[in-house]
Amino acid sequence: MSILIVGTITLDTVETPTKKVEDVLGGSGAYAAVAASFFGNPVRLVGVVGEDFPHTYTDFLQTRGIDLEGLTRVQDGKSFRWGGKYTDDFNIRDTLFTELNVVADFHPILPDSYKDTSYLFLANDPPQLQLSIIEQVPNPKLVVCDTMDFWINAEREALDKTIERVDILILNDSEAKLLTGESNLLKAAQEILRYGPNRVIIKKGEHGAISITESSFFSAPAYPLENVVDPTGAGDNFAGGFMGYLASVDNISEGSIRKAMMYGTVIASFNIEDFSINRQKSVQFSEIEARYRELQNAVRF
Repeated sequence: MSILIVGTITLDTVETPTKKVEDVLGGSGAYAAVAASFFGNPVRLVGVVGEDFPHTYTDFLQTRGIDLEGLTRVQDGKSFRWGGKYTDDFNIRDTLFTELNVVADFHPILPDSYKDTSYLFLANDPPQLQLSIIEQVPNPKLVVCDTMDFWINAEREALDKTIERVDILILNDSEAKLLTGESNLLKAAQEILRYGPNRVIIKKGEHGAISITESSFFSAPAYPLENVVDPTGAGDNFAGGFMGYLASVDNISEGSIRKAMMYGTVIASFNIEDFSINRQKSVQFSEIEARYRELQNAVRF
């Protein structure tokens, strides 16, 4: 089954206590697409870059089997750039700069070949853009959406309209609290379900993720790592791996959703071990399966 991922494709500058990298491949769409590509399904990516975006990055995405017909390169335009700095514990990140550039005026029109997509993931993007994509895909089997605090604060009305149209909303713990005004995550999730989705998945960083529906609860642990290099994009990797697995089995039952969360957790764990998508370049699927089995054993009792 095909997967359509719509999200940002950026040039990131990331600083940690030990190293700084500049203009590396980043963005919610890029991270999610690379993660989804591990499962062998057709992955279609929609986004926009400027003429300054390195062809080596687009070449890499294509080597992963990612269809870039939906990628727009704006001549004389500058790519989205983001810069962030982490503290020693990696749970605190300061945004140093955000330059939207070509993203600010991006209004994607899907290629006809993308409109039959079965699995649609709306990675972090303006909610109006997300809604426009939903309206262009006539009959998806599953629509999953991510968001962030900026859109909750700045575009709440548009975000609410988007949330009404999705099957699953993915967001982190602080965003769930901000969206609902609830300090308790279970209460926050129940409130979000009333907004329209059938399921809410709340990411909790190093503490894993939880899934809540009206009739089920599931908690997926994070994969334990001693060496954290750069957590940028881990949440997008989680979501991309989640979508990749579901499309590979073409099943959205409760059992498949839980397995997909575990695979998403595992793929995110590799992302954290290096900057940008550098670790994913060398990851073999046998390594993903090995960590998946480790997590299975860790929660068996």
